[in-house]
Amino acid sequence: MKQKELQALKNFNSCRSKLNMANNIQAIRGMHDVLPGQTPLWQYVEQMLREVLSAYGYSEIRPPLVEKTELFKRSIGEVTDIVEKEMYTFDDRNGDSLTLRPEGTAGCLRACLEHGLLHNQVHRLWYYGPMYRHERPQKGRYRQFIQLGVETYGMPGPDIDAELILIMDRLWRSLGIRDKVRLQLNSLGNIAERLAYRETLVGYFQERLDELDEDSLRRLETNPLRILDTKNPAMQKLIANAPELMDYLGDDSLKHFNLLTATLDDLGISYEITTRLVRGLDYYSKTVFEWVTDELGSQGTVCAGGRYDGLIEQLGGKANFAVGFAMGIERLLALIEASGAVPLARSVDVYMIRVGETAEREGLRFAEIIRNEVPGLKLQVNCGGGSFKSQFKKADKIGAEYAIILGDDEVSRGEFSIKPLRSEQGQQTLSRQQTIAFLQELCRPD
Repeated sequence: MKQKELQALKNFNSCRSKLNMANNIQAIRGMHDVLPGQTPLWQYVEQMLREVLSAYGYSEIRPPLVEKTELFKRSIGEVTDIVEKEMYTFDDRNGDSLTLRPEGTAGCLRACLEHGLLHNQVHRLWYYGPMYRHERPQKGRYRQFIQLGVETYGMPGPDIDAELILIMDRLWRSLGIRDKVRLQLNSLGNIAERLAYRETLVGYFQERLDELDEDSLRRLETNPLRILDTKNPAMQKLIANAPELMDYLGDDSLKHFNLLTATLDDLGISYEITTRLVRGLDYYSKTVFEWVTDELGSQGTVCAGGRYDGLIEQLGGKANFAVGFAMGIERLLALIEASGAVPLARSVDVYMIRVGETAEREGLRFAEIIRNEVPGLKLQVNCGGGSFKSQFKKADKIGAEYAIILGDDEVSRGEFSIKPLRSEQGQQTLSRQQTIAFLQELCRPD
């Protein structure tokens, strides 16, 4: 082929490569990939979640990702930002309106009602998985986000409220971030007390309409308690001088709240009573709480919970008691990383280096024997060939602690070489059984 033709072909291939790169399909905005280098931290946190919840006797439930849209309209409310603006809703082929779940409480409660789990029963449940909201993506807040939810049913007293707080306190300690979070508490009372407060609060804001921002003016008509949640610095003095809900609580609500705080005092759990901590929906009652941090800027809430006794009747069930909490995992991971509490991941304990046709064949077989004899060992076998040097580079790159070296000569003698990669210990030559015994000792619990 002539020089000009070769150059023309190179130019064509270069243009085609650039075009292909420009046309690559990318992830949907706000829905991100968790790459292999990030998954060890996810797995570590997920393991801690399971261990802590198991220690308190909680059972996992797995509701579907898609529910009927009506479920969220009835639970969250049609006049809310989530339902009006943020839900991923579509009609299926049967014409039914379906929605990717924006939160987990409604689906969990729907499942319990549908399967008769709430009739004269007490339940402690948890779920974990993706939720979907079409909002502006920002750090720690995505359109697909992973959430842990914990829900309890059938228990009216403040002791179960305290238990949920204890669960989170134990989790923070297990993750090494207890000193990075603070517990905030409030009581919303019952619906009658809240309606009386709402009337007073609306009157207070109506006398000061010129001090309200656009968002607060809209909420004044639909959800006035949520005005107290505003982050607008210009409104903080107005909010600070607003009437307080605690002044409208009756004896029963005050007793519940005082018993909760006394229990937390006995348990040594520190807290802040935050009278501006509210929820905007009427089915919430009595206890509300949040765990907050100063490490993540404006995204300060790490976990939020409270009582929602009224939701069960709202979804068609008989009156009952319910309290729970939810936590976004991305925000938790950001807090762990910001605090420097990230654990050192051990991706692979042992890497097997094989050079030679016989060694490659024998290595795969012996690797299976090792996995049978040494449960818990992470063993990765080199595949794809390569020199000793290149295979050692792979072993180092993935963080292996030891290399098992196998060549044709070792196979003929029935021996294996074990080389430490993270210490100054010398290389050992061992028999097959000695190699297995060495690895069993490596994996023995301390």
